[in-house]
Amino acid sequence: MRLIFGLLILICSYLPTVYGAKLSVVQIYTDDVLLDLIKENKHLSQMVIDECQLVQDIEARAVISNKPAFQFLWGDMLAFGVCVKKNVPLGLHYMRESADQGLPEALEQLGRYYHVGKFMQPDIRQAIIFLKEAANLDNLKAQIRLAEIYNAGEGSPLDFPELYAQLHHSVTDDKKTHKKITHLLAALAEKMPERVVNAAKEGKY
Repeated sequence: MRLIFGLLILICSYLPTVYGAKLSVVQIYTDDVLLDLIKENKHLSQMVIDECQLVQDIEARAVISNKPAFQFLWGDMLAFGVCVKKNVPLGLHYMRESADQGLPEALEQLGRYYHVGKFMQPDIRQAIIFLKEAANLDNLKAQIRLAEIYNAGEGSPLDFPELYAQLHHSVTDDKKTHKKITHLLAALAEKMPERVVNAAKEGKY
């Protein structure tokens, strides 16, 4: 019996060495790291890579600490059923909580969902409200989508100069995006007097 007990102790002490990689604990993301993952749209895939080890920590930071980046992540996890049981209404609730705290990515995502009708009925008016908020916070995706909406004949012409100024002064190193912005600006310029376009280029809006 004593020999068997000794062997069990030896085996237990040896297991962490053999399976060390599997037993390693993933550290909770910092706000900056999570924001970078969200901006690159890698936040959900990273959860899968980390084998869903951080679910409780993320929920606590979203629900108890009310951190906007974690509210956004938690909302996305619930809406798409990543590492947790799918719950779209609750997921949208936490996305809105994040948007209410001014997270540009949350504002852009809700605006996009209202625009395309994902998880909800399409609503251009609501889409513009959320996208304008995100665009004013320098979210390039929101600015581009808002320009597409305006060029499609929606929105108020009074808002065109401000968006034109935002896109004209936007910065991107992606050639495809740069080309798209050029076309959007050209189409938007056709909807405004030349003096208004020139004023927007000078940043007077």
